[in-house]
Amino acid sequence: MKEDWEEKLACAVACSSCDKAIGPQDLRILSSYTHLPICMDCKKTEEQRPDYPEVSQGMIGQCMIETEILYGDIGSYCYHHFYPFKC
Repeated sequence: MKEDWEEKLACAVACSSCDKAIGPQDLRILSSYTHLPICMDCKKTEEQRPDYPEVSQGMIGQCMIETEILYGDIGSYCYHHFYPFKC
């Protein structure tokens, strides 16, 4: 993962799922499916998918391996899949 992921993903101006505008102060989160920023409404929809528990568990395991970071690193790429953030 490139070091500039946060700038590219955190400051996205539109939801990658529904294209709804996301302002700098709006909460957004990374999709467990696409790893792209989505609005909170789309995250709620994503969480309702029947395969979400399996996908999210697999994603965090793979993410930790790929980025080689610890679970306690709250500023990490993996963390932003589960906790909303602003630009």
